[in-house]
Amino acid sequence: MSSNPVAETVASLMPRAKAELTELVAFKSVADFDQFPRSESEGAARWVADALAAEGFQDVALLDTPDGTQSVYGYLPGPEGAKTVLLYAHYDVQPPLDEAAWRTPPFELTERDGRWYGRGAADCKGGVIMHLLALRALKANGGIPVHVKVIAEGSEEMGTGGLERYAEEHPDLLEADTIVIGDAGNFRVGLPTVTSTLRGMTLVRVRIDTLEGNLHSGQFGGAAPDALGALIRVLDSLRAEDGSTTVDGLTGEASWEGLQYADEQFRQDAKVLDGVELIGSGTVADRIWARPAVTVLGIDCPPVVGATPSVQASARALISLRVPPGVDAAEATKLLQAHLETHTPWGARVRTEQIGQGQAFRADTGSPAYQAMADAMAVAYPGQEMQYAGQGGSIPLCNTLAALYPHAEILLIGLSEPEAQIHAVNESVSPQELERLSVAEALFLRNYAAS
Repeated sequence: MSSNPVAETVASLMPRAKAELTELVAFKSVADFDQFPRSESEGAARWVADALAAEGFQDVALLDTPDGTQSVYGYLPGPEGAKTVLLYAHYDVQPPLDEAAWRTPPFELTERDGRWYGRGAADCKGGVIMHLLALRALKANGGIPVHVKVIAEGSEEMGTGGLERYAEEHPDLLEADTIVIGDAGNFRVGLPTVTSTLRGMTLVRVRIDTLEGNLHSGQFGGAAPDALGALIRVLDSLRAEDGSTTVDGLTGEASWEGLQYADEQFRQDAKVLDGVELIGSGTVADRIWARPAVTVLGIDCPPVVGATPSVQASARALISLRVPPGVDAAEATKLLQAHLETHTPWGARVRTEQIGQGQAFRADTGSPAYQAMADAMAVAYPGQEMQYAGQGGSIPLCNTLAALYPHAEILLIGLSEPEAQIHAVNESVSPQELERLSVAEALFLRNYAAS
């Protein structure tokens, strides 16, 4: 790869990329403004806007989206008559979770063992830097042969749909011939991969109430209905004995036909403890890319430390349900809510509330853009062929863009390979992957312009 001028330029830009990613990671840009200052997200948005302006982008704007966050837009004109490519990333990040469990501070980019650690380093502030690297490399080697639009979202991790609604209200803004979503990841480090499917998702909050107030467990326990006990039984009803997801009315028998995921490799990537079984049935690829999966994200109940001998009057939980392409997320939400209500025991009062939703996505892998990307990845990753994989996560914007621009080709690449541990503590990015994927994106833009 070093004999390629584009690759040589990207390699020379890597120190600058690290410095910029350090600045961007420093913003605590979690779009949960009850817990994190809005100013942190606004600062990150301004950083991205300034970076686009410095690269010559026109019409750079901070878009106020309906969910109260900001997305950053910019347009860089190319040669007359050229195709238009939209590059997507998001600058918002997941909360750091248990900061004490991080080996280095989550909002300070830290190099260790050949990787760069920090919240958002891979998901997806690294994606912002990837786009900048690709464009700079092309500018240094003959120019950018397409019109480029960039959109950096501010609330992707919250699933609140701000950018989706903004795009629907301004349908011309993000229109493009091809869209590159920089928020996926290679199947493993060094294996170039495009993501051809995404599971959809829904988030539902459930609350169970049984008493007017907590009661002494010695005086009333045994007859007084325990809201926490009721909630536990409801949550248990969401899984079969083998751990498969069981939501009444939702089928889960589909199979994945593409790249397979060996059990032992998955155990290693997921850091499953020795002796602990994987859950579900079918292949690992079936389970994480082609079938629904429920996860209890959190429970509101008394902590062990400081707990009193009480029968709980109320309890609540936040539940995520991922659904594969072919399953409507809105219908899955209704099925999940009905399941929770039906399986609540003892006549307890139950309330469910949908707080986030995104549809599943399936790409057209036979399009010319995919061939252009395959050729680019073959250069960026010598000796490797581009692979097709699914992703268990959701990027709700994909279906919005596919509906708005049915002619557009959509590709998903990115830095979130398994070692990145996105959404977990000690998230990191491989600088080698950042370098190679930036080269691949630059060469893709050149290939696509000529196709």
